[in-house]
Amino acid sequence: MQTIDIKALDAQSFEVHVDGKHRTTHIVTVRPEYAAKLLSSNATTEMLVRKSFEFLLERESNSSILRSFELSVIARYFPEYEREIGRMLA
Repeated sequence: MQTIDIKALDAQSFEVHVDGKHRTTHIVTVRPEYAAKLLSSNATTEMLVRKSFEFLLERESNSSILRSFELSVIARYFPEYEREIGRMLA
């Protein structure tokens, strides 16, 4: 089991620490318009980031995740991301 810790740096940027076989740190930026597209009415941007990391960790190791990225990049690597993240947040 991997542990995900998230710290908001500002309204759009988050520092994410993942403790697994290796400890990794990631800086994730979430544009407000992208968050609005994906979030349900009761979910927060931090919840979106957490669920996005859960999504990624089901598919790859934490050491394979980019160290710095904009959240929308996930859909380039995993076309099912936006559909699946909607289900995960529901």
